[in-house]
Amino acid sequence: MNALAVAYTHYPLAPALLTIAVPAALSTLCIARTVSWLRARTAGDATPEYAVMRLRRTTAHAAILGLAYVIWSLSLDQFGGPFERAHIAVFIPVTVIGCIFCLMHVPQAALVLTGVVMVPYLLHYVSVGNAVFTAIAFNVALVTMVIIRVLFNSFAGFNSLVRSKDKLAAKQREAEQLSHENAIVALTDSLTGLPNRRFFFAKLDEVLRAKAVAQARFAVGVLDLDRFKPLNDTYGHAVGDRLLAQVGMRLQSAAADGVIVARLGGDEFGLLILEDVDRAAEIGQEFCDLLARPFKFDDIQVSLGASCGLSIYPEAGATAHALFDRSDYALYHVKAERRGGSGVFSLAHETTIRSERLLENALREADLEAELDVQFQPIVNIDAMTVVGVEALARWTSPKLGRVPTDSFIAMAERTGLIHSITLTLFRKALERALCLPGHIGLSFNLSANDITSPATIKSLLQAIHHGAIAPDRITFELTETALLRDVDAAERALRELRRLRVKVALDDFGTGYSSLSYLRRLAPDKIKIDKSFAADLDSISGRNIVTAIAGLCNNMGLECVFEGIESYDQLAKIHAFGYHFAQGYLFARPMLMPAFLTWLERDALRDLRLSARVPGGAGVRVRSV
Repeated sequence: MNALAVAYTHYPLAPALLTIAVPAALSTLCIARTVSWLRARTAGDATPEYAVMRLRRTTAHAAILGLAYVIWSLSLDQFGGPFERAHIAVFIPVTVIGCIFCLMHVPQAALVLTGVVMVPYLLHYVSVGNAVFTAIAFNVALVTMVIIRVLFNSFAGFNSLVRSKDKLAAKQREAEQLSHENAIVALTDSLTGLPNRRFFFAKLDEVLRAKAVAQARFAVGVLDLDRFKPLNDTYGHAVGDRLLAQVGMRLQSAAADGVIVARLGGDEFGLLILEDVDRAAEIGQEFCDLLARPFKFDDIQVSLGASCGLSIYPEAGATAHALFDRSDYALYHVKAERRGGSGVFSLAHETTIRSERLLENALREADLEAELDVQFQPIVNIDAMTVVGVEALARWTSPKLGRVPTDSFIAMAERTGLIHSITLTLFRKALERALCLPGHIGLSFNLSANDITSPATIKSLLQAIHHGAIAPDRITFELTETALLRDVDAAERALRELRRLRVKVALDDFGTGYSSLSYLRRLAPDKIKIDKSFAADLDSISGRNIVTAIAGLCNNMGLECVFEGIESYDQLAKIHAFGYHFAQGYLFARPMLMPAFLTWLERDALRDLRLSARVPGGAGVRVRSV
């Protein structure tokens, strides 16, 4: 635009070549360069090599065009008067200064342009010999030096800005990477390397939304290790952690496409089966079989096993909570019926859940004082055939449900947190009923897993014993191994508290757990009660060997041993021959209320058993009712 203004003022005075042709050619080149610049790649598409090439081209074009313009403008200096010559003298430095500012971020091009233009300009006006033009040239040189200094300052600031932005971008990338790594860590179980509980439920929600839109099925599974806690207690937490790490490796290596495995916590793992849903039970069984293979650590070899419960969307539920809850329910039934297996939540389970909800509602609304009662079953010294104790057994008769099996309502009470009130009510009633018993007959009372691990319950039981009329040394608390294994440390503390009042402790259902022998020394019970399942297996060689070994163990450790489930003379004769001195079962009496028991005791029903035992052929007679 400046060149066209010069050409306009010199058009009447100079040849057309200099006022029309040359400016037109230079303007065309400038327009071409402008179009090329506008069509250049954006910064996001440019490679470093492409950028360097374009910068070098800009520098070269600046030199060429600058030289062309200065030659053209100085050629016009010979035409016209002082005003036209002054126009030329002003045009060149003003244009250069403008170009310097425009090329501020490309200082190489700005310096090349300044040198190419200003050197000929200064030489020309100094050589003219006119003092005014010499002064103008000197002033222009000074201004140009200041402008160059401003150029360097500006470029230094620009350079610092670019580097700061680079550093900021690097920090942002580092922060993003760290955030990504933290997100991975937050969603990963550090011990097994599997996704953790947070990831599992977030993924479950995500899959649920996607499958709902697609109207497709998928399965949710809960996999639980069967013997991890006893092994962890036996070998220590270090081995337990290594065992869990190996479990995680096996599960991860066996998870096919469309199957997501996560560790939910402890020895529990979650499954999401997104494909081949009809084979969900088989896939779960494959995982269980995989974990049933032995694990080896240095010189240790252990066997675990696992059980798996599954639910299928949408049949089992339409929410994440419902699906997981039903998977857990299916797992509960698998562990109760066939450990090491895999099962899918079914209509039968749904019916059971509804029944349990009715049971739960009835239990929550129950008048415990009026509806709960205690029955008593005798424990017999089979040497003298005399009663040495009674076991108090809980009974609940609901106005809505009628007589409810003990195992059912005790398990429900544990799940709902009502067991504390139920245990204390039953124990108080048992103490009251036991006041009628002769002084040589002891009272046995069962405690659940929740009771033995609850300091509040233990404290209340001790208070009831302290204020009761029964001597503490006549009371025996029966605990199953399952109850003790839930929290061995808490169980130990509770047993110490009970023994301070000289209360006895019996280990119930002995022989059905995984590690009864390992806990005998640590918990030091006063009595052992052999599970009734062994009474039905006395005819087999393995059964006889086991009960004989247990009798020898109890004899060596000085433990009183009661054999449960005796129903025939034949069983009675065999356990007596094996060295047992105490027994309990339907052969002697079924559980009964205290008035009936006192009547039974008064008529000496055991005398009939003593006489019957002497009758030839009497052995082996099964007593169906007493």
